[in-house]
Amino acid sequence: MSENEVVVDGEVVHCIGCGAKVQTTNKDALGYTPKSALEKGLQNGEVYCQRCFRLRHYNEIAPVSLSDDDFLKLLTSISGTDSLIVYVVDIFDVNGSLIPGLHRFVGDNPVLLVGNKLDVLPASIKERKVRDWLRQRANSAGIRPIDVELISAKTNFDVDHLLDQIEKYRDGKDVYVVGVTNVGKSTLINAVIRQSTGIKELITTSRFPGTTLDRIDIPLNDGHSIVDTPGIIQPEQMAHHLVGKELNLVTPQKTIKPKIYQLNPEQTLFFGGVARFDYDSGDGKHGFTVYAENNLYIHRTKLENAEAFYEKHLGDLLSPPSENRKDDFPPLERHEFKTSQKSDVVIEGLGWVTVPSDVVVSGWAPKGVSVLIRPAMI
Repeated sequence: MSENEVVVDGEVVHCIGCGAKVQTTNKDALGYTPKSALEKGLQNGEVYCQRCFRLRHYNEIAPVSLSDDDFLKLLTSISGTDSLIVYVVDIFDVNGSLIPGLHRFVGDNPVLLVGNKLDVLPASIKERKVRDWLRQRANSAGIRPIDVELISAKTNFDVDHLLDQIEKYRDGKDVYVVGVTNVGKSTLINAVIRQSTGIKELITTSRFPGTTLDRIDIPLNDGHSIVDTPGIIQPEQMAHHLVGKELNLVTPQKTIKPKIYQLNPEQTLFFGGVARFDYDSGDGKHGFTVYAENNLYIHRTKLENAEAFYEKHLGDLLSPPSENRKDDFPPLERHEFKTSQKSDVVIEGLGWVTVPSDVVVSGWAPKGVSVLIRPAMI
């Protein structure tokens, strides 16, 4: 018995909606119920976890996370089905969005790759380039998607088209929607529910008979379902190093407005305190274009002063992280690149810097967060 489980009269309390063991300590874990809601539920004999309560009363699916082992069990069960896999990734954190070993678990099931958060990309970026790049990243991870779709679940952009594509590719099968946390999968599922049931129609657990602690089944007209699965926690995501308002300052919220910095060799740009870019060497001054959240503070300084500057100002001028979290923030790791063509240095989860050919540059990110280089998108 877990010390977090709620026990009444010697028995563990379960959510009557999904069967999860009720707990009041971890908001991100299965079975979470606020203490005040638990007390009311125990009085009237109907204890719902927060996830099921939101589903019943607000047409809203709250994201939940499983342990790696539980998630692998779920993936293994999917491989034994005859279904379509809809794999949702974050355009700004593709590496952090990748599920390790997914190709081994989908079996012969086709995979439809969905890049979310298209709304924050500048209009000058061609969708074809984004699709091609996403396909390449998937291929490098051993996944051969049957198609690549780009959407914005937040603004509902092209969700209708995605549903049409799902209908086309599922060919009368069930659909499993998978993805790590923080990719917008729940936002997408909520959009699907709105379009499937109508925004004003109350959704109850009885309408979703497959609502269990590890999946939510959205019935389709032919007796099959779209199955929402919990997100797996991917510790390499930039988002996992941030909390609350910090996340909004780093993760692009609206369409990015590119900023051009004229840099001399041996100059540095700090992105708050969460990332860094160095122009190490090259043939004089060049323009470097930054694509990142519009409200993120960017500070320019000399490369020779960068280490001391970071140590002195992390948590105040270089924020996020905040002052009270700077000691817990992971150290930044350096990734060096020499370009032979116009390229983008991508700091996953934050954005990228477009750099000219024939320069040596470095991208810095928290330990474990990917920094990579690709041919320039623009």
